[in-house]
Amino acid sequence: MSRVLEGLEPERVFYYFEEISKIPRCSYDEKKISDYLANLGRQFGLETIQDESLNVIIKKPGTKGYENSPTVILQGHMDMVCEKDEGVEHDFTKDPIKLKVEGDYIKAEGTTLGADNGIAVAMALAILESKDIAHPPLEVLVTSSEETGMDGAKGLDPQNLSGRILINIDAEEEGAVLVSCAGGENNKVTIPVEWEALKEGGKAYLIRTKGLQGGHSGIDINKGRGNANKIITRILAFIKDECDIKLARIEGGSKTNAIPRNAEALIVLKDEDEEAFFQAIEALEEQIKKELGNGDPDFQLEVEKLDEKVERVLTENSFNKVVAALTLIPTGVNTMSKDIEGLVESSNNMAIVKMDEDKVIVESALRSSVESLKRTIAMKIKAVAEIIGGKYERYNEYPAWEFKEKSKIRDLFKKVYRETFGEELRVEAIHAGLECGLFDEKFGGTLDMISFGPNMYNVHSPQEKLSISSTQNTYKLLLNVLKEIK
Repeated sequence: MSRVLEGLEPERVFYYFEEISKIPRCSYDEKKISDYLANLGRQFGLETIQDESLNVIIKKPGTKGYENSPTVILQGHMDMVCEKDEGVEHDFTKDPIKLKVEGDYIKAEGTTLGADNGIAVAMALAILESKDIAHPPLEVLVTSSEETGMDGAKGLDPQNLSGRILINIDAEEEGAVLVSCAGGENNKVTIPVEWEALKEGGKAYLIRTKGLQGGHSGIDINKGRGNANKIITRILAFIKDECDIKLARIEGGSKTNAIPRNAEALIVLKDEDEEAFFQAIEALEEQIKKELGNGDPDFQLEVEKLDEKVERVLTENSFNKVVAALTLIPTGVNTMSKDIEGLVESSNNMAIVKMDEDKVIVESALRSSVESLKRTIAMKIKAVAEIIGGKYERYNEYPAWEFKEKSKIRDLFKKVYRETFGEELRVEAIHAGLECGLFDEKFGGTLDMISFGPNMYNVHSPQEKLSISSTQNTYKLLLNVLKEIK
């Protein structure tokens, strides 16, 4: 049976990328991919460790002439963000990712691709398998559940690794290396709500956002993309002042680390308010489209009249509390860095809104490279929860990776990049969480680390794509760097 990526070079990198794309690997559903990696390491005849967190470490001695060279840790994560377009039938627990090639890009059909971070795993496996690639002693570390809180990195026993040079292959732009990243945390606001029977008649309408791009809640937070949860809240707040509406349901988003693309609200409307309702919807759609501009050019509002009978709605007080909380919780860029042009310093992504029996739950992803700013934004969100009589919780906290003045691996990457491509390598920071922050803390600051990777676009969304030519260049750079570590 022919492979979709057959014929692409480097052949073994794309072979393994296609192989792991067949295996379920959503965050917290990683047993199969972890077992696959551990079994492969043993098949290669290499020392392999699979720990309780499902992290996999595969150790390979240095090739001839490199036996006594410094040990290098090659690191990536096995999990992926599992998102799909509306209407796409795909079961991430068993269905393989359907790959396709369009020009220079590898994409998936209607789902996230998983190049973040499957391409790192594929590169590492190709090197582990090889018999003719020159390299120092290697410790390939593939961590679990990076996308949902870096659980694998948190559970890692540093005693299982001897290397003090770490190359993280989890960046998404060729020609640049990352040397620091933001810290972050997730937070949850629980809003208690009360219901009442719908005493008067009315018509049920489902309001949906459509056409938003979404994207990575760190990397794409400053690209002017609409947050579906904020948009649906704005619509409810405006229409509530214009018409007598009742709220029966609100929900949106699915992953804390993805800007929400879809949100919806089920409302009940009196007959006499229909004209004002549709006028308001039309005006709001046009207004929001203009505001989003090129950031989200395909945005639409969809209104569907439902035949179903709505039995109960939120009380007026609960409706007001929900709209107030969702309006006040900050979303988007909070501050920009004063030291690095174009770098987001702090942000919050109001990612998930969901209804339970007696509460509405709002989950956000908060990021900052400055700890005091992270605390300030968290205080604002906590204050919102307290004002409405709700509950505030923090979880999945991870530290920032701070810039180090001296780094031999950074200097080596700059030298090798210049010699390989005749250009200067850019050294940058990123407004996203990398496991390097946790590794730095766990290893007591003894690691010399760098992060790099090929060009990827729209990660954490079904529009994700990976550049083939950039993967070739990135792999070439990696092999040339390893060859220089003697």
